[in-house]
Amino acid sequence: MRIWRHRPGSAMLAAVAALSLFTAACGSDDSEASGGAGGEGEVSGEITLLTPIYEGTDGEKLLEEELLPKFYEQYPDVSVSVDYTTYGTLNEKLTTAVASGLVPDVMMMGVGWIEGFADKGVLRELSEFGITGESLKESYTEQIVQAGMYDGGVYAVPIMLDTRFAVARKDILAEAGFDKPPSSWEELREYAIALTERDADGTLTRAGFDMLSHDLRQMFEVFLFSSGASLFNDDVTEPTFNSPEAVEALQFMTDLINEHKVEDVGFSSTDAQVHPLINGRAAMGLAHNNLWLQVQESAPELADQLVPFLINGEQPGMFFGGTLATVSANSEHPEAAAALLEFLSSPEAALAANEQRGNVPALTELLDSEYVRQNKMVQFAMENLEHAQNEGGPPQWLEIRGEFTPAIEAALLGEKTPQQALDDLAATAQEAMDR
Repeated sequence: MRIWRHRPGSAMLAAVAALSLFTAACGSDDSEASGGAGGEGEVSGEITLLTPIYEGTDGEKLLEEELLPKFYEQYPDVSVSVDYTTYGTLNEKLTTAVASGLVPDVMMMGVGWIEGFADKGVLRELSEFGITGESLKESYTEQIVQAGMYDGGVYAVPIMLDTRFAVARKDILAEAGFDKPPSSWEELREYAIALTERDADGTLTRAGFDMLSHDLRQMFEVFLFSSGASLFNDDVTEPTFNSPEAVEALQFMTDLINEHKVEDVGFSSTDAQVHPLINGRAAMGLAHNNLWLQVQESAPELADQLVPFLINGEQPGMFFGGTLATVSANSEHPEAAAALLEFLSSPEAALAANEQRGNVPALTELLDSEYVRQNKMVQFAMENLEHAQNEGGPPQWLEIRGEFTPAIEAALLGEKTPQQALDDLAATAQEAMDR
């Protein structure tokens, strides 16, 4: 039983009620000013929600016309003011809010963000609401739970995931005599070389394995995880992404481009309007789970031709990021904020948010939902979440992560060896962590 979920009589409700009663006893006699007086219908307050999801007309309609009305049915004395943003501007918004002291009651933020804001005292530890690591593990895989924890405490609950794994075009593989995706680095290299096509002038017309349409940091992390390496040591005091295994992973990527010529620098980019797997400019490549939505919208006839697979080295490699919900440490209405967090992470609300964006539900129970069963990429991601690993670790991660892409580019362009690129990156990271 998910003891922290919003259900009459649940531990979560009991914790919210207890906190509300405590607030009322220690504060004003005015129950509205104190934020409520316990009980599902008596939790009250005006709270703010900062969110980078529910974007666009469809997202706002989902949140404001479908989800929040259901929340208000449970908590009629709570009102929610929504501040919409994007991930491109979220860090700036959060930093500005912290500096001004006007921190939203409920904040959604990415995997890898929790450590920094928890370390600064911005986030509320959620155990007072009955949310513990053990209770969360009843509903999520352990790695997903860990993404919302810092220094042993739980500071965030997952709403949705973004995953990265490899995808192959089955029809193109068949033309070269391959009847299934590669199952090792060696096979990946073999397939990629065989599937690469150039015209008579040597101009690349089809990449054997596309790496350049994707964020290079996350691309590297998939191969790093596959190598058995990790980003940081166990106590997160030193970077380990320059270990021999990690260097081998970057060397493999570099060789695919510079030695085996399976893709040319400049052939594709993260700004590509159409993913090269869709228009046939790539036989295989790394992809985001929302590739399925792109296929359904632009080339539904290819749906049966796309085959997801894991990058297999020393172990299967898959990346996950995502969006988690948090509560401000200084919220004047913590019980109302916790109630909103609980509602947005509940199965019905989380499923609706994931479906609207084509994302991967974090809740294990949603694997059996119709949405997941009908989305090949999301289903594959959920079925393989035990292999997924996330980025982040030290509180300085948001500062460090921006240094990855230039380092990876330097290796791919031959400006530095993979060892030099990762050693320099590790030195920069260590300096940030020691400040």
